Formats: sequence, C-alpha cells, structure tokens
Amino acid sequence: METDIQALLARMPQLLDALIQPAVLYEVGFLLVAGVVTWLLHRVSKAPLRERCDHYPPGDLRRLMLHALQRLMWPVMALLAVLIGRGVFRSIGAPSGMLDVAVPLLLSLATVRLMVYLLRKGFRATPAVKAWENIIATAIWTTVALDLVGWLPAVETALNDLAITIGSSRVSVLSTIKLVALIALLLTLAFWTSGVIERRMRASPHMTPSLQVAFGKFSKFFLIALALFLAIDAAGIDLTTLTVFGGALGVGIGFGLQRITSNFISGFILVLDRSIKPGDVISVGADDTKFGWVQELRARYVVVRDRDGVERLIPNENLITSEVVNWSYTDPNTRVRIPVQISYDDDPEQAMALLIEAAKASTRILTTPEPTARMLAFADSGIQLELRIWISDPENGIGNVRTDVNLAIWRSFKAAGITIPYPQRDLHLKSMPPLHTPKDVPATSD
Repeated sequence: METDIQALLARMPQLLDALIQPAVLYEVGFLLVAGVVTWLLHRVSKAPLRERCDHYPPGDLRRLMLHALQRLMWPVMALLAVLIGRGVFRSIGAPSGMLDVAVPLLLSLATVRLMVYLLRKGFRATPAVKAWENIIATAIWTTVALDLVGWLPAVETALNDLAITIGSSRVSVLSTIKLVALIALLLTLAFWTSGVIERRMRASPHMTPSLQVAFGKFSKFFLIALALFLAIDAAGIDLTTLTVFGGALGVGIGFGLQRITSNFISGFILVLDRSIKPGDVISVGADDTKFGWVQELRARYVVVRDRDGVERLIPNENLITSEVVNWSYTDPNTRVRIPVQISYDDDPEQAMALLIEAAKASTRILTTPEPTARMLAFADSGIQLELRIWISDPENGIGNVRTDVNLAIWRSFKAAGITIPYPQRDLHLKSMPPLHTPKDVPATSD
C-alpha cells in the first residue's frame, strides 16, 4: 500500500500538468456548463411533472412512468449534452478524453436510478424506503463509476490492507463492506419475496386469515435467517466463530431481552393456536377497557383499532398472559343487554311488550334469535327489566345500537305513560332535640 501511495505522489506533478492543459480545461468547462444547464432544466420541469403525477391514482402505469421519468431526466439530458459536445470536439479535432469517460458514467447513473426505483416499487411506500433509494443508488453508482474509470482494483487493494486480526481471523475494511453489502442485498430480496408471498396469501380466498398470517410470519423469518447465513458464508466468515456471538446473545436474552423474546414467541403462539386473527373483535384489560377489532398481527404486537379510530399496539405477551374476550371467536353473533327500570305503579307486562317493539328500531338487530324482555328484580326504586337483543356485526359498534333502542324505549314509554323512576329514599327520624321558640329565650338586660 505504501508503494502505491508513493507512486501516486510521484505522478502527481504529471497529473496536475495534464489537468491544466487548455484542451482539458475546455472539456472541464463544457462539463460544468452542461451539468448546470441540464440541472436547471430538470428543476424547472420537476413541478409540472409532479402535477401530472397527481392526476393519476396510485398504482397507475402512467404515474409509474412519470415518476421514473423524474429520476431519469437529469442524467439523460446531461448524457445528450455530453454526446453533442463530444461530437463537436471531435469535429474540430480537439481531444475528448474526459467526455468519453463522462458518457458511460451518465449512462450507468440513469440505469442504476431506474433499476433501484423499480426495485423499490416492490415494497410499501414509506419515508424510510424513499430515503434508502437514494443511498443505495449512490453506493451502486459509485462502485460502477470506479470500475469504469479503472480505479476499483486500487481502491479494493487499499481497503483490503486496512485490516485487523482477531484470533485466527483477519477482518479488513473490504470484507466488512462486502459483508454489509451482501446482507443488505439478500435482506432486500428476502423482504421483497416475503412481501410477495404475503400479498399472494391475502389474495387467496381458500385460506383463513390466521393461516395467511402464519405463512407470512414463517416465510419472512425463514428468508431473513437464510439471507443472513448466506451473506456470512459468502463473505468468507467461518460460521464456527458465531458460537461466541450466540453465547453473548443468550446472556443478553437472559438479562435484558426476555420481554422482547417473549413477545416474539407469543406472536407465533397466537398464530398457531388461532385464538386471535385479523377481523376479530376483542376486549382486553379490566372492565374490557381496551375494546376494538384486530387489524394486524405483527412480530411484537397486535394492532387493535377502537371505535374512536385509535389504534392500540398491544404486546403479544399481554394477550397470552391476561384474560381476553373474543367477541367473534367461533360465532360473530353477540348478545347486547339493555337494562330499564319502571315505576311500581306501571304495568310490567305492557312495558315488556313495548321493549320487544323497541327492538325493531335498528336494522342491525337480528330476528333470530328473537329479542326477549325479562323482569329481573324488584329494585329499591322500581321494577328492574332487561331487553336482550342479538347482533352479528359487533365490529361496527355496540353503542350506536344501544342508542337507537334506548331512544325508541323512551318514546314508547312516554306515549304509554310509563315512568322511569328516580332513586327514592325514606328518611325516618327516631328522636329530635327540642326546638327553642323565641319566648323560651331568656331576655337580656341592657
């Protein structure tokens, strides 16, 4: 490595003399002008292209082509400008060595940006994925550019010389970069493949939701593990050296990662026993405070959405260790109880008939099983009645059904003259201190 550096330093004066030649300065000036002009044209045309993209819905082929055009516009315009300039330089007999190098560099930049963009479309659109698109495209193009100009072998040699020895293993910067690149590439392919499998599973009408989630989880876990092992093996790292890492991982799980591991394993248990699946209506916690329907089963948590539109992320371990009410485990039909009190002066049989009639206020109430009214107890303030109705879609809410029925009960009771009593208490005074009248008060002298 020291020899290469000394040779490069020795050639530095020759390189500087070559760069300050008028012909080379003309090429550099042309490249700068072409780059600035094409960049300005790209900036001016970006807003109209973005407006055209907004006219098409997501997933439309025309929208995809316009987004691809946005990424290709600058390198393609710069490439056309360089090709025209190279033709002019050659026609006047001027050297065009730098322009000859710029042509494959710009062509590779356009190709890399297009390929990375098409690969990104296989993933769900998130800010992180969009940010990684530029990072990955830059890294790939830098490697291709170094290879095109002939500098890649020298850079690899320099990076390989920067190494440390750990036991019998030699770890260099080059091997580390290769390992990270292989892991990134194989993990990208693993996530993309698992996403395709998951989408195909969800589109299958012959698979239950829990089975779809199970296949998605197992395929993702298997593909990620396979990608890691293939990357480590391809980088030339002895797999037996991972025994130390496995021991450290076991200690970490024992001391600080037991909750994460427990949630991860609990997620597989929930998928395998099919106790909770997407679309189920569940309630968790004391007095069923966390009520909603299951949106997703993730590796660490379950997404439960309530009627307020709030999505709760409940750890998988909580669903295993605590009591969970699944309103749609085997049968989606759910019974709703509506308690009502009437006065002792009213006819309970008439009130119960009105309760049955009020059950027709909502179209969501099932006719089979039929609504029923029960007289439960003689309470302190009145006669305790209860209307029992059945619905088949608890995921659409229960409170709105209660509201419709309660309003119908109120109107029918008011029309029939049936009263809903207030709480009543009788107060008995056993003894009372004597009352003092004004004549019993002794007069005071001035």
